[in-house]
Amino acid sequence: MTTYICLIQFTDQGIRNIKDTVKRGDAAAAEAEKMGMKIVEEFWTMGAYDAVVVLEAPNDETMSAFMLKIGSLGNVKSHTLRAFRRNEMENVLAKIK
Repeated sequence: MTTYICLIQFTDQGIRNIKDTVKRGDAAAAEAEKMGMKIVEEFWTMGAYDAVVVLEAPNDETMSAFMLKIGSLGNVKSHTLRAFRRNEMENVLAKIK
């Protein structure tokens, strides 16, 4: 599985309904499972981003579909990053000649 990090910001709608944020996280985890993904960890944060979520997905297409579906609900905007574990980065670096 591929690892992704999502930096989340609440929309106006999301902050108006902030008391539901944990429930929305549970619903997102259930949706991720249906799509063959896993939410590894969720953090609610202070600063430029309201939450950081670590996910595992089988491929970029699945991850994109998931984030589009979550975004279409109107509560969050996201910036998704593909994350490379140490061994994956070593494989990337081995390709540099």
